[in-house]
Amino acid sequence: MTISQHEYFIELSSFNDLARFACSFREYPRRVYSQKFNNSRILSSSLTLSNTLLIFYSQMPKLGRYISYQVTAGKEICDVVESTKNISNYAPIIHMESSISSLTQSKKISDQFHPIQVKDLGSLVRLTYDPELPDEQNLTLYALPYKNSWIVGYLTSLEMDEIYYNFNYVELNSEPMKSFIKYQGNRGLDPEFSTNFEHGYSYLPIIKIKNNYSIFGFKD
Repeated sequence: MTISQHEYFIELSSFNDLARFACSFREYPRRVYSQKFNNSRILSSSLTLSNTLLIFYSQMPKLGRYISYQVTAGKEICDVVESTKNISNYAPIIHMESSISSLTQSKKISDQFHPIQVKDLGSLVRLTYDPELPDEQNLTLYALPYKNSWIVGYLTSLEMDEIYYNFNYVELNSEPMKSFIKYQGNRGLDPEFSTNFEHGYSYLPIIKIKNNYSIFGFKD
């Protein structure tokens, strides 16, 4: 059986979400591309699945060569800049005249995420620890609207004859207005949403997605 390979676009809630996806807690920030999409200029960064190029994007706030991402006084600052002269994390922006891939855009893809509900936020955070790759942890969480509320989840994969993707999630009572989860396991406390960074705690970035996309396996 031949499986088609496609690209799939997912719009994020803001430019800051894209900057966080590309740069937050990364020693080497991701490449970011600018291109025309739906009659506007967007910035995007991608995640490669087995048969799908998953493209996260936001509207381009202004022209520039780099996304600058830094944490100052405990808060994140995101911008598009022309140079790397200041101390910051920088994701290079590649300006494209053509599309970033030769794959066909599709709303129906083979790499479907299977939603798996986790009991609580602490369990979801602890799921980000990978005993097989303890030094290369992926800490990124994704939040998206679902019915009258929101969910936040973490992507995992299971490799057998094929690769199966899971979206492990917890339901929230409301839209998360803070961009990180502060983990307080060293103090025996539950995780909490946060916008500030304090010494002695672990933080997980939240990438907020604008709409409920079918790839996550939830039906409105």
